[in-house]
Amino acid sequence: MKTSFAQKYSLLLALVLASALSACATLPPPTAELSNAQQALVRAGGADADHYASREIANAREALARAQAAMADDREDDARRLALAASADADLAYARSREALASAELAQRQAELAQLRQRLQTGDDR
Repeated sequence: MKTSFAQKYSLLLALVLASALSACATLPPPTAELSNAQQALVRAGGADADHYASREIANAREALARAQAAMADDREDDARRLALAASADADLAYARSREALASAELAQRQAELAQLRQRLQTGDDR
């Protein structure tokens, strides 16, 4: 008895699906993602995110806490997703903090420049 193309196709499809499912089942625990999220939070904290991006840093901390809880409950997919979200929120907090610090420094430099211009125009030598 010869096998038809449809039978070969079905067998091939079943093998592909089985290998895809086994690949998904063998993902390593999300320890790297959790570590990256913690490092991103430290980096954001160092950029004074508590002051300049308080909402974003709070979201990152909450997501990391939920990721750690999910990891403790052996919900690795949830832990991975939440750790990635925590990293993204912490990176956003870092970027917003850096932007605020740069804007404050720019405003200070512009004020200094305005003072220098004023002194040059009035001939003040102080």
